Amino acid sequence: MWYFTWILGLLLACSLGIINVLRLEAQETWDREHIPVDPLTQLMTKDTMLGRLKEKVENSKRNGFPFSILFISLKDFKAKNDLPAFEMDAILRSVADCFKEDIRAGVDIAARMDEQGFLIAMPGSPLKKAEEIAVQVKNEIMERVKAPGLVVEVSTGVAEYSAYPGKFATTAHEVDELIRIATGKSVV
Repeated sequence: MWYFTWILGLLLACSLGIINVLRLEAQETWDREHIPVDPLTQLMTKDTMLGRLKEKVENSKRNGFPFSILFISLKDFKAKNDLPAFEMDAILRSVADCFKEDIRAGVDIAARMDEQGFLIAMPGSPLKKAEEIAVQVKNEIMERVKAPGLVVEVSTGVAEYSAYPGKFATTAHEVDELIRIATGKSVV
């Protein structure tokens, strides 16, 4: 008799696990289909990223794990290169593709913040890891984006949330400060 109870409990646990996995897959699919993305790069928009960064700050406050952000900018790219719009778009797509390959799928999130700036949030990554990724991304962009007469100057900056807890009145201020620090702190 106890076998039946045990088997019934096992079947119930398995079915709950399967339901949970299916729910998570459905949520991921919904997120992919409904999160506003930049039409050119297929990355998150700035507004969506700012909302997600607020979530990451709150999560970091709760669980104590650090997260880092990486800011990537093509310094004065449009001013230094007189290219037709379609070529400029192709180069920006290529830049976005460079770091899409270097970030952890399903963990890290990337967004286009302005015409020539990108931001990557890396939950659970300390500053040292973010700096390594920054160097890797910068080198990959410099390798891939080449053409005669093309001037590409890549600037990267990083910041870690755990280094600045409790100093700000609101989460929005913390996110603003993280971005300010990342844009002002250059990595090789």
